[in-house]
Amino acid sequence: MTNDMIETRARAVLDAISSARAIATFSGDDPDFALDDAYQVSDAVMAARVARGERVVGWKIGFTNRNIWDEYDVHAPIWGPMYSGTVRPVAAGDEISLAGLVESRIEPEIAFRLKSAPEIGMDEAALLDCIDAVTHGFEIVQSIFPGWKFKAADTVAACALHGMFLHGELVSVEGDRAGWLERLAAFDMELVRDGVVVDRGTASDVLGGPLSALRSMVDGIAMRPMSRPLAVGDLITTGTVTRAFPIVPSERWTSRIVGLPLAGMDVRFSA
Repeated sequence: MTNDMIETRARAVLDAISSARAIATFSGDDPDFALDDAYQVSDAVMAARVARGERVVGWKIGFTNRNIWDEYDVHAPIWGPMYSGTVRPVAAGDEISLAGLVESRIEPEIAFRLKSAPEIGMDEAALLDCIDAVTHGFEIVQSIFPGWKFKAADTVAACALHGMFLHGELVSVEGDRAGWLERLAAFDMELVRDGVVVDRGTASDVLGGPLSALRSMVDGIAMRPMSRPLAVGDLITTGTVTRAFPIVPSERWTSRIVGLPLAGMDVRFSA
């Protein structure tokens, strides 16, 4: 793929996100559009966002939950940057606007804050040594491709479908790494809409656990490096523990976690 084509597709993604409108998939126009091409587009999108004043504060990992692979016809993890304007801490009862998002959906996730940059080949225990805090949050994903129909490469180019990440308190793992290593592989989670449980998931649904999901990204990004690597202080989301669900204004979404010392989320959405 030529540099001109990379830039053209990056502008198309940026314009679609900025105007909250849908566009045709790149794979539909170009059947040869592949993941290597898509990460080049993603890198160009990141460069453009940084050039206009946005700051990369972390990364999202998507499609780590094997239970949703057939639903979206994407069968391996993807990743992309998150920005200072798309990541925010929230308190119980906060109201969040969905304005500017396209076909938004909600995903309950576990996220890590890095105290050092992980390296390829690390196991889960070594990766945990690179982490200083854990949090729980809702990633609000969006699809600029109509009806959530796309190929994996399309999702990578479109910012890995990242819309925003809303998170609770960051809880330190210092002093109890053995306990965290065990708990991160064996927790349960419920996702609740307006008081009704809509889905349940477990740690093992996320590639065997959030640390395993992180390992998949660390090893994968080494094969497809981007111009801005993982860095100290980055917040890394590890993929949805349940299925993703459409959200509309006026709904209240909460979560419950069993097995981790993290509070559930409680957010109401507005237009």
